[in-house]
Amino acid sequence: MNRKKLPLRLAACALAAAGALTMLPGCAPLLVGGAMVGGTMMVLDRRSSGTQVDDQAIELKAGMRVRELGLPAHVNVTSYNRVMLITGEVPSQADRQTIEQHLSRIDAVRSVVNELAVTENSTVGSRTSDSVITSKVKASFVDAKDLQAQAGKVVTERGVVYLMGRVTEREAARFADVARTVEGVRKVVRVFEIISEAELAAMQPKP
Repeated sequence: MNRKKLPLRLAACALAAAGALTMLPGCAPLLVGGAMVGGTMMVLDRRSSGTQVDDQAIELKAGMRVRELGLPAHVNVTSYNRVMLITGEVPSQADRQTIEQHLSRIDAVRSVVNELAVTENSTVGSRTSDSVITSKVKASFVDAKDLQAQAGKVVTERGVVYLMGRVTEREAARFADVARTVEGVRKVVRVFEIISEAELAAMQPKP
């Protein structure tokens, strides 16, 4: 083997391995909310990697259980730090309670916030509008230089924006204020887990 070509081959292998890792489903949660700074990954997600995996599993299991129930309902489940937010529409109060009871039994769920509305299912047009609002809210968080946009999740249902994440009281108020300025937002509901300023400082990556 030509020794002069060895470093180039090693570099090619390293690049290929890095590319393969980013495509592995099991690795994706570890990269969500991260940014490259000086060649080092700075993780902005305020959950541990294990909790991120748990949240994904909770959402998948919840989707399966909703389908198994077979109710004529529109149900979305979002999990952040093992707190489950249920949104959408159901035909009756009994269906609303049934869904909550079934989903609350999923492993690792710490608490449930049931925001299901007893009304007709939203239209495709309404859901498309909600998706646009969610994108605009996220973009507004990025534009706000005093906020860490990856600190949580944004969910929109019928123009109501739900904000999830681990934030300080100061950040919670600021996130809500920014979200309210977005066109189409009818209401902002805070589903935050409040942490102290000291806890936030401990989470920040060191230079």
